[in-house]
Amino acid sequence: MRKLFVIGIGVGDPDQMTIQAIKALNQVDVFFIPDKGAEKAALRQLRTTICERFIDNSDYRTVGIDIPQRASAGDYLAGVDEWHGRLAELYGRLFERELGEDDVGGMLVWGDPAIYDSSLRIIERVRATWLALEVEVIPGISSVQVLAAKHRIALNQIGESVLLTTGRKLADGFPDGVGSVVVLLDGAQAFAHLAEPDLDIFWGAYLGTKHEILRSGKLADVKDEIETVRQQARERHGWIMDTYLLRKPDPGR
Repeated sequence: MRKLFVIGIGVGDPDQMTIQAIKALNQVDVFFIPDKGAEKAALRQLRTTICERFIDNSDYRTVGIDIPQRASAGDYLAGVDEWHGRLAELYGRLFERELGEDDVGGMLVWGDPAIYDSSLRIIERVRATWLALEVEVIPGISSVQVLAAKHRIALNQIGESVLLTTGRKLADGFPDGVGSVVVLLDGAQAFAHLAEPDLDIFWGAYLGTKHEILRSGKLADVKDEIETVRQQARERHGWIMDTYLLRKPDPGR
């Protein structure tokens, strides 16, 4: 039966690769590499660099995947579902064509496949509608972990929970009943529109890469600087990946 490894590769630093991930890399015959256009060329290149650095032989092949754009108008959930359907068909055709019955495929996923990434959902649709496929998931170091490490902080306050959410959700306001919120996928910089006066922010972009940028402080004091730095970095590199933690004052102090 065809097999597919879904391998978490960290968020930019090849040294974040785990031993388990490296062992999986060396079992793969064909890597499926997403291509999201010129602005994400650096991300595609890092996947290639990881393969060249950690794979002991050169018998593997790479197959590019031209990722279609998701429709931005209309109902969000319906749009995502339709997009996933198109991707499942695309992946299914590629797996069927490029993987022999006894071959092993590999997909390299930024951070960890379980945290705000849709690869596993799409692959399950492939298995349900296209072909039998054994899947093994290799966890990776996420941007959330790297953010906390770079700022030298614990994600949670003592005895308190942490919420992981997106910029789209944060646009509705800081969630009630939560002291610490990690925000991913915030292209609209929702943090800049929050009214809470006492929030702290720990922000990072290009985490784990040579372009890494970190900022922290009271949200009201640093949000304008973060917006400016973020815009400048996006213009300079053509893309940006950033993550941040928002936190209310520690109730235990």
